[in-house]
Amino acid sequence: MMAAAARAGAGAGAGAVVALLLLTMIAMPPPAEAHLQIGAYNETCPQAEEVVLKEMTAMVGKSPDLAGAVLRLFSVDCFVGGCEASILLDSTANSTAEKDAPLNKGVGGYEAVDAIKAKLDAACPGVVSCADTLALAARDSVRLSKGPFIPLPTGRRDGNRSVAADVALNSPAPGATIADIIALFATKFNLTAKDVAVLSGAHTIGKARCSAVSPRLYNFGGQKGASDPTLDASYTATLRGECKPGDNATLVNLDPTTPTVFDTNYYALVAGKRGLLSTDAALLLDPTTKAYVSSQANATSPDQFFADFAASFVAMSKLGALTHHNGEIRQACSKINPPSSANAAAAARSRRHLTATAGLLATLAVALVL
Repeated sequence: MMAAAARAGAGAGAGAVVALLLLTMIAMPPPAEAHLQIGAYNETCPQAEEVVLKEMTAMVGKSPDLAGAVLRLFSVDCFVGGCEASILLDSTANSTAEKDAPLNKGVGGYEAVDAIKAKLDAACPGVVSCADTLALAARDSVRLSKGPFIPLPTGRRDGNRSVAADVALNSPAPGATIADIIALFATKFNLTAKDVAVLSGAHTIGKARCSAVSPRLYNFGGQKGASDPTLDASYTATLRGECKPGDNATLVNLDPTTPTVFDTNYYALVAGKRGLLSTDAALLLDPTTKAYVSSQANATSPDQFFADFAASFVAMSKLGALTHHNGEIRQACSKINPPSSANAAAAARSRRHLTATAGLLATLAVALVL
């Protein structure tokens, strides 16, 4: 840009150079918005993280499986449009939302987020976003399942787009290989093969519907009655006892040994060909992910996995996050905010700014010609 300005100055004079530089400055994007940061609510709602932990502790105490559901809900949100609570929005008469996409039929935990958000708004009205409510609840799901405490940056705001069709566009296609999954993570999310293996470790807690595993149990590869040969035979028999043909609703544990404990047992299961999902089994088909599975399956301590998961979780939590003046703080997590006088005033200010800018651009355009 500077070189172009210098060339323009040589032909049009110093006045045109100044005008062009001003035009360039106006055309440049605004400075980067504020970043996520640890303790973003220290001044505006200092009790925010304590409220989330208290509520999650009570709910997980009554229903331990909720931890896995909330953790999955957060990851589903982040991988479609970023961590901006789009998964929480309800469908409308004109648009089917992400939560109603076929791939999200088994996702749960919405009521928990709504309940926590209500408590936060009672303490600090309109301060904590739904996106941060979900992020902190997911973080505490790990902690309450005897996993690591993860220092999590906050300051996310809520988006207003939730379209069911976006889910498939940001998910591995049917029949995707581990290479496809790693490529998807790299190109769309800037995450590595190691991140794939580490974040898959979230399957150490939670459940999946029989619809997710039945293709491995019956008619595998289009052959009637065939099962996936990469699945341990005794485990196949056990799963067939839990998931009868045509049963899409029953829930089975992702980690049948320690289903509510965040540990490395998941990797031992995958290494022993007892990973529940096809994506779990696929980790053994790539050198990097296989090596990570092997290292954690044989680890004498969960410390390395805990450190790796904390790092990958934070990286995931920053995907597409809206901050500062981007997005909004939803009053209800299931709906975008209705128009308000404040929003209308902001829109009016924006229009006046655009009008003034257009006038200045016109003046500068004349100056460039003279």
